[in-house]
Amino acid sequence: MIAYADTGFLASLYLSDVNSPAATALIRSSPVFVLSPLIEAEFANAIQLAVFRKQVTPTESRSIHDAFSHHQRSGLFRPTPFVAEMWDKASEISRMHTAALGTRTLDVLHVASALLLKPDVFFTFDKRQAKLARAVRLKVAPG
Repeated sequence: MIAYADTGFLASLYLSDVNSPAATALIRSSPVFVLSPLIEAEFANAIQLAVFRKQVTPTESRSIHDAFSHHQRSGLFRPTPFVAEMWDKASEISRMHTAALGTRTLDVLHVASALLLKPDVFFTFDKRQAKLARAVRLKVAPG
């Protein structure tokens, strides 16, 4: 199964939070995650933000980045190029759905990327992002 995981979902895999048990359970289906430059950059920032918030130490953040790199090399993540059409798709999705759903720019960018990359499932714990993904007919987990 090919999966698109938003950054919040990935953070729940690497950091301990309320969604970590559900994230761990969902990956038991052995998905391969597409890894766009957007996801990679936002994930790196999320881990450093966790350091700022004192949720992890700088040493722990290095371990998380090392584990993430190891998972990339092991094939858990499939690098995908930046899809330039994402900007046009994001603008289209925004015009069609943001006024009704209140989605943020990064939510729209993730959903636009997923639409263009065509994963089997879109993993997110973000309620608004999930509504947007469903609105454009992506399969969303958790249900």
